[in-house]
Amino acid sequence: MASIPDRLLQLAYDPGISPKGGGLPGLAVLKSVVNSINLFGIIAVVGALAVSLGVWAWGHHSGGHQAEANGKKGAVVAAGAALGLGAANGIVAFFSALGSQVR
Repeated sequence: MASIPDRLLQLAYDPGISPKGGGLPGLAVLKSVVNSINLFGIIAVVGALAVSLGVWAWGHHSGGHQAEANGKKGAVVAAGAALGLGAANGIVAFFSALGSQVR
């Protein structure tokens, strides 16, 4: 039977795995596809924001309180989506760096 310090050493085993570019073919294509998806998302958010602001204005001027509230919600959601899409690379990089510090 192994002692407790030996068991802790087994739990603390470092497999030596870390992200490395160039290991598999197609990395440049994958980056290009993800960049294109991000751009498509940002363009879609611009459209969603424009529609939401239009609904907000229409609801306000026509007295449609439900439409006005939905337009406001849509504008906030679109702004949040734009923030998330714009910050996606930085968020992933931040948490990846944070995760690499765990020992």
